[in-house]
Amino acid sequence: MHVVGETSEVQVQYKWIHGYRRAFRMAGSGPPLLLLHGIGDSSRTWDQVLPLLASKFTVIAPDLLGHGDSDKPRADYAISAYACGMRDLLGALDIDKVTLVGHSLGGGVAMQFAYQFPERCERMVLVSTGGIGRSVHPMLRMAAAPGAEVVLPIATAPPVRWVVRRSAGLMKRAPLVSLGDDTDYVLGRYDGLSSPRARSAFLRTLRAGVDARGQVITMLDRCYLAAGMPTMIVWGAKDRVIPARHAFVAYSAMPGSQLEMFEGAGHFPHHDDPARFVTVVKEFVATSDPAEYDADLWRHLIREGGRGLHHPSVAAVYEAVESSGS
Repeated sequence: MHVVGETSEVQVQYKWIHGYRRAFRMAGSGPPLLLLHGIGDSSRTWDQVLPLLASKFTVIAPDLLGHGDSDKPRADYAISAYACGMRDLLGALDIDKVTLVGHSLGGGVAMQFAYQFPERCERMVLVSTGGIGRSVHPMLRMAAAPGAEVVLPIATAPPVRWVVRRSAGLMKRAPLVSLGDDTDYVLGRYDGLSSPRARSAFLRTLRAGVDARGQVITMLDRCYLAAGMPTMIVWGAKDRVIPARHAFVAYSAMPGSQLEMFEGAGHFPHHDDPARFVTVVKEFVATSDPAEYDADLWRHLIREGGRGLHHPSVAAVYEAVESSGS
């Protein structure tokens, strides 16, 4: 079982942007690397890899709005709003271009950032990313369903959290809700939903991309725009949150991408094998040239809709993996 370590030497910093306090950690020197965490999580998810990456890069690991130590206002939590928030944070830090590393929700934010601000994105590393297909863990679909705002305060009340904690061993083996070795870490994030503001931000963020039927956002309609954007896809073969088959869809859909499958890992490959994670990220950056934004090419790609540029079987692959089950 993985244990997320501590990095007390990388202190939380704050920037006030548009009236909201944004928390982030920043360390190292060299080419900028922006680490984006998943839903209900925080920059602490990168604790085991951040110091190692900081030996080579300037690493910026924010707490997305509504998460961690950042403010949790009644605000816009759409993927596009998160991408704009990251642009503004980078602007406040005087950083023009970055390599994006996004996990789960953060992967969706990374792809949206690259779509909205291609001139500021040099590479992408998508880690167990959302935004590929419909499938997602049943508990997230339930949390996104109507009425969850009534149920969630009860489900996160102290007595219920105590019962859930006591049932962690059973939950690891339960067929429909099992999270495998990720259970303990996910339950830690569940504990963080005890405050009304955190619950509200969580639900607004979740419902921006998930409903009772699964994920509602896909990058496949615009994946042809990744032509010329160095992209690496990292996934855990035992992912119970977003199935690993989505990795192969993304790999087929994104021209020139490379795939790194972590065979023993779940939804958090950067927890399960941090040394390998750091190695593949460093090698990816060292062996790929940063993307150069070409406005004429970008307009041409959009006008042509990517005809002839993306893999002709992407739609077929997508339908096949979605119909094959987890």
